[in-house]
Amino acid sequence: MGNIAFLPIGLEVALLVGAIGVLMVAVTMGRSSRDWAVVAGAAIGVGFVISVRQWVVVGESGTQLAFGTKGADGLAVANQMVAMDKFGALGGMILMVVVGLALIGSWQMVKDLGSRGAEFVALILLSAAGMHMMIVSANLIMLFIGLETASIALYVIAGFLRNRRGSDESAMKYFLMGSFASALFIYGVALVFAATGSTSLYGSTSIGQFLAGNAMPNPGILLIGIGLILVGLAFKMSAAPFHQWAPDVYQGAGTGAVAFMSTGVKVAAVAAMVRVLYIGFFQFYDDWSMAVALIAALSILVGTATAIAQSDLKRMLAYSGVAHAGFLLIAVLAARVSLDAMWFYLATYAVSLVGMLTVVTVVAGASAGPVSIESFRGLGKRSPMLAAAIAVFMFSMAGIPGTSGFVAKLVVFTAADLSGFRWLVVLALVASVAGLFFYLRIIVVAFFEDSDTEETPLTLTGPRIAIGFAVAVTVGLGLWPTLLLDFAREALPHL
Repeated sequence: MGNIAFLPIGLEVALLVGAIGVLMVAVTMGRSSRDWAVVAGAAIGVGFVISVRQWVVVGESGTQLAFGTKGADGLAVANQMVAMDKFGALGGMILMVVVGLALIGSWQMVKDLGSRGAEFVALILLSAAGMHMMIVSANLIMLFIGLETASIALYVIAGFLRNRRGSDESAMKYFLMGSFASALFIYGVALVFAATGSTSLYGSTSIGQFLAGNAMPNPGILLIGIGLILVGLAFKMSAAPFHQWAPDVYQGAGTGAVAFMSTGVKVAAVAAMVRVLYIGFFQFYDDWSMAVALIAALSILVGTATAIAQSDLKRMLAYSGVAHAGFLLIAVLAARVSLDAMWFYLATYAVSLVGMLTVVTVVAGASAGPVSIESFRGLGKRSPMLAAAIAVFMFSMAGIPGTSGFVAKLVVFTAADLSGFRWLVVLALVASVAGLFFYLRIIVVAFFEDSDTEETPLTLTGPRIAIGFAVAVTVGLGLWPTLLLDFAREALPHL
């Protein structure tokens, strides 16, 4: 035990202990959701502190690779499974913020579930642990384990409201399509191993070392493997044409669950994609970058065009998420020039989306399934603060100046242009203008249309905190973006 480096996996341990603690408290102390909140909040807080500690240690001592084949000096020298670097540390910080906001904003759903609420909280913590394992994985096998840990918990979360058919249907669709995507991913890993003899991203026996020392005149098997890995990760971030599950799952699952499902997995998938593609397969950048660009273009077109036609808010946000997945893939391509742009877009979009979905939980209910856009009519009169928050989040997602979303698109598009993808930037700009329609539509309904009811949505303390924090971040980083950009500039993966 003394030789095990716990710091690189400290966040995962904290969340695992938290999940077990929530279940134990539920068994021994009854149904008090306040006790669960204390345990879950402590686990998330400890996880955030551990990520900060990792950042400090890496800054002082350099990156560390853990859980690999030992050399004569007792240090891991090959087949390392976990990388502790500033890249993973920042990913952990962002993920903990997203998980914390999602739980705080959707806590009413936990209360509504009664004794089953503890299981819901535990599943979110376990899924978050798997997501962070995806971010810090130094081996494709470990990445697959993290992906499956996150995914299996998400399948259950999607269908947690068993008294509603839509919830069961969404969980089944997510499970079947997710299992197929996972099978493609692991088959891609097998093909990469067949071509290179390794699944490791670092060390003397890594994929990169093999490619650097061996010419591959016919790399067909390797390229197919890379493509299948890319498909598996693109599915998780709901990029087109692997997005068909997202609208049905968003609409069928409880809104409180969607806040976590829609953001955490994007953070994990994008960060994992950057590490795998740039560290493992950078020699084939010209090959996989074109595939990523095509998926990005298709995601932007499909997501934007389809979101315009939606009358259900959650489906609209799902298709908006498909378009944003395309923008995030542009950020992946631009990471060659500016990795801080990717982190900025990822963090600001996640916070804005969690904030918006928290507003939806307040207006429609944390356990709501379909949510009509018409249910927001007259919200500006019934609850001016909630309507103002909606305007901030919609403006940010649309990329209106003064919000973090504008800065995010500016830095990503600039970096993409410098990376040689000007055609993709032009397409994204045109789609952003078209996307104004469905974002501004929500604002028009909330402020300029009359409601049939005078009922004022009850904003509890938890949602009020989550919405207020999200608004502050969205506006604050829109006015002072260097607060995150300068910090993110150091968050590079171990090379």
